[in-house]
Amino acid sequence: MRVVVAEDSAILREGLVELLTLRGHEVVAAVRDGDRLRVAVDEHRPDVSIVDIRMPPTHTDEGLRAAIALRADHPGTAILLFSQYIETTYAAELLADRNGGVGYLLKDRVAEVSDFLDALRRVAAGETVLDPEVVSQLLGSTRRVDALAELTAREREVLALMAEGRSNTAIAGMLYLSPGSVEKYVTSLFGKLGLPPSDADNRRVLAVLRYLDS
Repeated sequence: MRVVVAEDSAILREGLVELLTLRGHEVVAAVRDGDRLRVAVDEHRPDVSIVDIRMPPTHTDEGLRAAIALRADHPGTAILLFSQYIETTYAAELLADRNGGVGYLLKDRVAEVSDFLDALRRVAAGETVLDPEVVSQLLGSTRRVDALAELTAREREVLALMAEGRSNTAIAGMLYLSPGSVEKYVTSLFGKLGLPPSDADNRRVLAVLRYLDS
């Protein structure tokens, strides 16, 4: 993959560059702030950008706002947020982009390099990958009641794992269910969320977005 890295910590930035290069990926640019990130993506059109959230000059949410702007300018550019912090407001806006290819991992919770590289590959392939803690924080950011209230406890468990980017096979293993049972739960929650079969929309992504938005 062709990758842009946006990280203000020089040590972490160079570490990511070395890791990705050793694994056969091409780091086309490594930058330290949101403005340089946007310039790099405009110039190189990478497959995916790894973006820290808090970068100069204010170290608040520059990286996240730059990522949102990038998705508007380059809808096909995949974004993996990689941060120590959870920013719910702008993160929800980024994840509401229905083109897919977005992820949000917490630095302190990535236990294995292979997990990080797998998440990067999945995001570049158009999937949505979220750390469970990010999902929890996003869910806790509002208490609005909507169609999700109609879901059973098991359907909500299945949907929560879908929000983490899990496949039906993975969900079956984690919940000790048969793949057929998981498929039934998924079909049921699609119906309750008002998501009929469609060639134009990915119901799985739409269901996750509805879950996060709630």
